[in-house]
Amino acid sequence: MVLFTGSYPPEDTVFLLKPLQLEMVDVGSKERLIQSGQRHYSEMLAPERVPGARYLQLFEALTDRYAVRLAAEIAALAHYLAETRPRQITVVSLARAGTPIGALLVRALRGFGRGDARHYSISIIRDRGIDENALAYILRCEQREPAGLAFVDGWTAKGVITEELRQALSHWNACQPEQLEETLHVVSDIGGTADVAATYDDYAIPSGILNATVSGLISRSILNAAIDPGDFHGCVFYAEFAPYDRSTWFLDQVAAHFPAVKPGVVSGDRGECRQRRRAMTDFLARLHSRYRISNRNFIKPGVAEATRVLLRRVPELLLLRNPAHPDVEHLHLLAGEKQIPVIVDPDMPIQATALIKDLS
Repeated sequence: MVLFTGSYPPEDTVFLLKPLQLEMVDVGSKERLIQSGQRHYSEMLAPERVPGARYLQLFEALTDRYAVRLAAEIAALAHYLAETRPRQITVVSLARAGTPIGALLVRALRGFGRGDARHYSISIIRDRGIDENALAYILRCEQREPAGLAFVDGWTAKGVITEELRQALSHWNACQPEQLEETLHVVSDIGGTADVAATYDDYAIPSGILNATVSGLISRSILNAAIDPGDFHGCVFYAEFAPYDRSTWFLDQVAAHFPAVKPGVVSGDRGECRQRRRAMTDFLARLHSRYRISNRNFIKPGVAEATRVLLRRVPELLLLRNPAHPDVEHLHLLAGEKQIPVIVDPDMPIQATALIKDLS
């Protein structure tokens, strides 16, 4: 097993992923293979492209707009981890949406004097579970204390990955000697499904609008026939994107505010959490009924999830609560490029939602 750090310095992130050479599948073919059940989404990748000049400007504008806020939210999560894990902290981010957040967390923790903190980014895949080889490596090869592991993602929406993590860790705890806490820590919990969150707001976390170029130049994780039983899950490393990489730049922009921000408080109001979950459940039910959607995976709520649909899936509709809000300007750009209809729904409990096109 060869460890690598993508385009990050090793003190920010270690990826427990296996770099692969992979033949790409065009977006339309990939969507048809997924929807027909012929292939699982984790088995293939569509080609990524680097962001255009205008899109990059919007990313940088969002970073400038939200760097202080995100720094305070990261500091809140870091303070919580420092309080709840008094001995040793190991941030285990869920690649790749969680990767920049994990890297920021470990920087914040070191700023709090926790030089023992480490950050590993590992794979979790819907319907396939977490990479247990990666967990075993952290615990047994790196000798990290089980009680110090903290699982981190960028955000939650419907709670699919939250549930996947709980099931995976429940299975691990039933079969392995090291007992791990089945808790997910996120910046934004728009669906009220995470255990620990800095906010319930659906806002444009800047790292959520880019792909590889803000995530250490790696692809999302892969689990196909190229992955042997003893391997970590796989990824593609886009070395050719290096001139456009903003991974460390993004960390630097946010972390520069750590010394000055006052850490917020992580959410502990279970009543508010339940309220968010009800609002999301009711909203999803309304969409299922209005648009006659049979597959729950065709609805992607939240700014970040809608962005991912427009970047790498076959979208059918983009729904916006307020089309004039600066958080959705990049979505207008993507929708225009793909000629996707935009519908204004001012009653949405979140800023944006994208619907995937049913190709069956």
